[in-house]
Amino acid sequence: MLFRTPGRPYPVGWDHGNEHAMAQPPTNPTQGPIEQGDHRIPAQGAEDPAAGPQWRVRTHVLGQVVVLEVVGRLSDVVADLDLAIRLALADRPRGVVCDLTAACELEEARPAAVKVLARTGRHVRDWPAIPLAVACPNPWVREALSAHPLGGNLIVTPSMLSAVSAVLATPTPTVKNLRLAPHPTAPHAARNFVTRTLLGWGLSNVIPWASLVVSELVTNSSTHTDTDIDLSVARHLGSVRLTVRDHSPDRPHQRPAAQDLHGRGLAIITSLSRAFGVLPTTDGGKVVWAVLDATRPQPSSSPSGSDPATKDSSQPSIPPSRPELGGHHAFAQHGPPHPTIPARRSS
Repeated sequence: MLFRTPGRPYPVGWDHGNEHAMAQPPTNPTQGPIEQGDHRIPAQGAEDPAAGPQWRVRTHVLGQVVVLEVVGRLSDVVADLDLAIRLALADRPRGVVCDLTAACELEEARPAAVKVLARTGRHVRDWPAIPLAVACPNPWVREALSAHPLGGNLIVTPSMLSAVSAVLATPTPTVKNLRLAPHPTAPHAARNFVTRTLLGWGLSNVIPWASLVVSELVTNSSTHTDTDIDLSVARHLGSVRLTVRDHSPDRPHQRPAAQDLHGRGLAIITSLSRAFGVLPTTDGGKVVWAVLDATRPQPSSSPSGSDPATKDSSQPSIPPSRPELGGHHAFAQHGPPHPTIPARRSS
């Protein structure tokens, strides 16, 4: 996966297994060192013709960690920082560090700005495999972030180097990638890929639900865009995340049930997923993702001659419903309690 910047693409975290379908060339087929780079998000409406644009967030890479360096007052920069975080997460780096070392007037930071920064912890809550750290020399800001319900998901340290070290000390997910062409056979290829991947991980009980979700994600993308589709399946602790990336800025569509041969549109995703959302990308496209609970099935301890009605533990079950989590943002949502999903007709 490339972390693209204006005029200069550079790879981030290309250390996962890759499999390509329909003769699509890999974006970066070789594994190599991560090249450091820099790009900036200028302050909106704050350009001085004499001094040039006043940069708010500078983005560069250390190893496989994206560092977002904040310049200016936190109250003025926090909205740009939130956008920069989402752009960085779309490229699946090893982790993201928000460096507030160069931010000015942290002692006078408004509580509302700190709260907005703390709410970025929602990304880690939804998918902890990409840690998000905040390096801040101000103890009041660090304490406020850690005390916030979502800020507690963040790694908060006093320096940038300690934040990078803490990010690199977290467990790494296992990821498999597949590139698809925008073709009617893309959903079928995606289902086969997810099935093989989950079987290899010993997660056969997740296959029915993951197949439904990935089929809808890929069908939606291939129907409404004409760009290549990058599919990834990631496993981390007790969760699996499915991501579909294309190069179209259009948001996912809810298709009428009468025209949907693969389920009930985005309702399937929200019903079967623990979390679901959309991230913008630096090239103008989007990443649509869904996280599912995934635990290995426990081997049966019943004797071989036990009642067949209690012996079969291989049948999948509807994922348990979860209470609504507080807060709402434009790029993610949590599914409602899971309804009864009828068996999908074979295609």
